[in-house]
Amino acid sequence: MHPLDPTDLKILLELIRDPRVQIGELSESLGIARNTAQSRMRRLVRSGVLNDGGREVDLEKVGYDVVGFVTLEVTHRELDGVIGALRRIQQVLEVHEISGRGDLLCRVVATDTHNLQTALRAILRIKGVIRTETVLALHTHIPYRTEPLIGRLVETAETKKRKPQQAPEVPPTVDD
Repeated sequence: MHPLDPTDLKILLELIRDPRVQIGELSESLGIARNTAQSRMRRLVRSGVLNDGGREVDLEKVGYDVVGFVTLEVTHRELDGVIGALRRIQQVLEVHEISGRGDLLCRVVATDTHNLQTALRAILRIKGVIRTETVLALHTHIPYRTEPLIGRLVETAETKKRKPQQAPEVPPTVDD
């Protein structure tokens, strides 16, 4: 795929903000023709930039191909402030409070190792961060997914629906 231009990037941003946006709304909000919006969307899906029916952005395809998982140890009285500061670092995609070693686990993306180092330095400058440990993801074998879980719920629900309703057991009575 050729490099993404500002219109492509604006389409991606609109889809992130509202994954259910319709082509007509998208073209209107961006000031482009409906056919242009539709053809751009098709091209983004074909190239793999958009996944999951055209609503999930593959960050690797737009240049963020370095993924790190950063464990943070923080001063507990500063936890809320640390989380607020992490929210302002654009490369921080997720933050989870965890048990075990460390207090927070963050997923961070970068365009290259220098960009990652800049993000890590920003994290270390946050008041309340004591130390960090970073692990780089070398390859994603199973991307984030929910289909198997929802599929299992459907199977369970259908199985329960097919079972005949049994009459509740009435406890035996004692005759006098």
